[in-house]
Amino acid sequence: MKVAIVGSTGYGGVELIRLLASHPLAEVTSVISSSSAGTSITEGYPHLTGIREELLDDVDPAAIKAKADVVFLATPPGVASKLVPQLLEAGLKIIDLSGDFRLKSPDLYKEWYKKEAADEAYLKRAVFGLPEVYGDSVQDAPFISNPGCYPTATLLGLVPAVKEGWIDPSTIIIDAKSGVSGAGRGASLGTHYSELNENFRAYKLNQHQHIPEIEMVLSDMAARPVVATFSTHLVPMTRGIMSTMYASVQGERSAQDFIDLYKSYYEGRPFVRIRPEGQWPSTKEVWGSNYCDIGFAVDKRTGRVTIVSVIDNLVKGAAGQAIQNLNLMMGWDETLGLQFVPAYP
Repeated sequence: MKVAIVGSTGYGGVELIRLLASHPLAEVTSVISSSSAGTSITEGYPHLTGIREELLDDVDPAAIKAKADVVFLATPPGVASKLVPQLLEAGLKIIDLSGDFRLKSPDLYKEWYKKEAADEAYLKRAVFGLPEVYGDSVQDAPFISNPGCYPTATLLGLVPAVKEGWIDPSTIIIDAKSGVSGAGRGASLGTHYSELNENFRAYKLNQHQHIPEIEMVLSDMAARPVVATFSTHLVPMTRGIMSTMYASVQGERSAQDFIDLYKSYYEGRPFVRIRPEGQWPSTKEVWGSNYCDIGFAVDKRTGRVTIVSVIDNLVKGAAGQAIQNLNLMMGWDETLGLQFVPAYP
């Protein structure tokens, strides 16, 4: 399968290049960047020397069609919405990492992303690609919208409990923390070394664009509208997301009960790992991998459960999940090209 990557000079795009280099059934035949077209990709990423040294292509749907069967869009918000109609018309399969097609309501997208939404007809065509939850819909779908990094960690940690009615959805509080690579490669004051190092700060409180995405899926699982408190923090590390979630427990449930439920729900889904009672995951333990690790603590005194979910934001939160979706789309084993042992320490 021939693959093109639009947005190859961003962190998500270059991570796709890294992961697809070892995929047995997919070959990257075009790396594309509108901002750096005509230059070698090694100018921005010398670590690719001897691996990929071709010149970056410009964005041209006809040229992409001539070189590829599947297109990954690792572009900033607002770009994919303009490209997707042309690429679909050209007969290409699409996996969009940008977020332009995750929300089904144009008004909701405009409210949270502060940009004009894609045509509603295309919003409806996009399949939300969270494999462990919507994997059956991903199979054979020609157009997949890859979930965001925060929603991936958060939803994998909450979906089984919400779906089975084990927690009260109206009490959900999500405390999420991300490494700085989640902000992309562009320089800004907030990601400047002297501002970030030895610092820990909250940002976009009650305003993060991933809030409606999380609530969309939780509402689907609960079969009623769900509104959640979602707080985000930037920590001085390169990769990783930890979502720590709190909710009131419905009925008498122990931590072991939650462990058993989640093991049953994710049975056969190789990239979700459930920790034994009394053990909680850390971001270092999934670094460079497509795993999501989840642990639990139930406090009988307060009647609440604490759920801790960790991922590598650039892999399971972006490029790795996109490849997992490619595998499902094509009817392949979903682990192809993703069987990396986490790098530790």
